[in-house]
Amino acid sequence: MSTAVDSRRDTVPGLSAGLLITLALLSAVAPFATDLYLPAFPAMVTDLHTSPTAVQLTLTAFLLGLASGQLVFGPLSDRFGRVRPLVIGAAVCVLASLAAVLAPSVEVLVAARFAQGLTGAAGMVIGRAIISDLATGRDAARAFSLMMIVAGVAPIVAPLAGGFLVEPLGWRGALAVILGLVVLMLVAVLAVVRETHTSERRARLRDQTAAAGSPLRELAGRSYLGNLIAFGFAFAVMMAYISASPFVYQTMMGLSSAEYGMMFGVNAFGLLLMSALSARWTARAEPRALARAGLVVIVVSSVVVWALAISPAPAGWLALPLFTAVAAMGLIFGNTTALALSAAPRAAGTASAALGATQFLLAALVSPLVSIGGEHTAQPLAVVMVVASVLACAGFALARPASE
Repeated sequence: MSTAVDSRRDTVPGLSAGLLITLALLSAVAPFATDLYLPAFPAMVTDLHTSPTAVQLTLTAFLLGLASGQLVFGPLSDRFGRVRPLVIGAAVCVLASLAAVLAPSVEVLVAARFAQGLTGAAGMVIGRAIISDLATGRDAARAFSLMMIVAGVAPIVAPLAGGFLVEPLGWRGALAVILGLVVLMLVAVLAVVRETHTSERRARLRDQTAAAGSPLRELAGRSYLGNLIAFGFAFAVMMAYISASPFVYQTMMGLSSAEYGMMFGVNAFGLLLMSALSARWTARAEPRALARAGLVVIVVSSVVVWALAISPAPAGWLALPLFTAVAAMGLIFGNTTALALSAAPRAAGTASAALGATQFLLAALVSPLVSIGGEHTAQPLAVVMVVASVLACAGFALARPASE
């Protein structure tokens, strides 16, 4: 650990505060686009003359777009540099967001949301690659955790804002707020982000490839794959909670949309707090140890959710294990991301793309599963959480160094 990091506990060498905030904004667009309009689902069913399943598809389409878009923009950023694909993606995302606001039918909205996710993915995947260009090891783990602190404002503000804005502005107004954030993202990219994967750096990596073989071989290593699995299935636990949360809090617990937003915000604050602690603890603890602790917590929390779901206990008791499961993600996301990308330094964009694609593909798969049993049971949510958390731990065990 460098002296600079020790003496400035909230900074990382090579990453200015402005750049870190901008990269966090790129990552925050996805949770805003996911969470802000969740309280509007019932109104969308009525206004668009459609079914709850069709409205749910607007979320699934967005997640599928995020997954596939990262597979496109990650490799492009390895080949052409970070800035050009990032600017193109952000610009097209503005147009897709406008189409979502003006969508005349649920079918058009689903298509617009897919395009929004596809192009919005550029910011997420390239943002991670930029950090990987500038930092490694504990510095990278701290950078990703610090970025999550800033980006963590999104899941706190989004449901709170959605809960209060949906009634006066409607669901189109909520989507218009997302459009404004995407425009802000584009402006921030143009103003702050500079090329970190220069032509000289790309040429140097090509020379290394000639000597050491394809950098894609690093993606098949146990360290990268294991941490990718841990990260992806941990996020699946998070996405299962997000998808089921309107029904758990509003239908089962009887909360209003504003109260739902407040509960959602409390859980997101737990994630924010643990991300901040993770960033500080990297000065004393290895990223792997922190991630391991977080994984243990989500497994235990998921089992408790399952036990409560099959018992006659009041639905309100689910609030505590859901809080601990979400908060524990603050120990997992930043550290497993740093561990995965550090295992594939010569293909950071592609490694980041595979990480993000796995994350959102799994999220898209689990989102519909949590509502299989209807709006009045948490059992499908519990099963998904238990299975995904166990698989996350299995992946993490696969990445275990030989010295452990």
